[in-house]
Amino acid sequence: MPFSDYKVALVTGASAGMGEAIVERLCQEGITVHAVARRKEQLAALADRTGCIPHAVDVADLAALTELCRDLQVDILVNNAGVSHPGSILQADENVIDTQINVNLRAVLHLCRLLVPGMVERDRGHVINITSIAAIYNFNGNSVYHATKAAVHALSRQLRVDCYGKRVRITEICPGRVATDIFGNVSGNHEEAQRQYIDGFELPEAKDIADCVAFAVSAPIAVNIGNIEITPTLQVPGGLSTMRPGDRVS
Repeated sequence: MPFSDYKVALVTGASAGMGEAIVERLCQEGITVHAVARRKEQLAALADRTGCIPHAVDVADLAALTELCRDLQVDILVNNAGVSHPGSILQADENVIDTQINVNLRAVLHLCRLLVPGMVERDRGHVINITSIAAIYNFNGNSVYHATKAAVHALSRQLRVDCYGKRVRITEICPGRVATDIFGNVSGNHEEAQRQYIDGFELPEAKDIADCVAFAVSAPIAVNIGNIEITPTLQVPGGLSTMRPGDRVS
């Protein structure tokens, strides 16, 4: 469906990184974009620059999210907000689990519950779920993040079934490493994260993810692009490890 057939979008995690780039791209296409994030100042700056409608809302706050969506008719829902805490489930505390579930999964479920029925009723809409290659591949650490993203991966497939017979399209975008601040947000040390994960690497940027969103949305109405996996050319997901009994895990 061409952009001209869509009027209103809602993007979460909109104050920085991929969310910010997605808001910018959708605004450029003439979409009225409701930009949702916790950081009020960054949202205000984004609104000044793009003309988006800012909402300083924590997606983990169900009451605030419900009030925001009460009177909205959204054609494009971009579930982008996400948090990650390093470490396996063996070391995870209650907060590490609950925070990631609330932001990465619970908010996505509730936004779909609040907005997708309207899309079905109007026979028009597009849900974009930004997950991660962590939804599909296993690698060390971040067990809860893997679990939440895998759940949204499954939800994305199920939404296609739930919306069957209506012109409501579902796209999951699974990025690998992207040059954003997420690594610094996870570690708490932005300078070290920049050196370890970004400097010297050839990486996709936030605007590349926004381009993927635009590509999926701009496809003809007869076309549903279900899944896009986007990684650096020099990154390979997956792998296989085998150890002998008694070997130490490095």
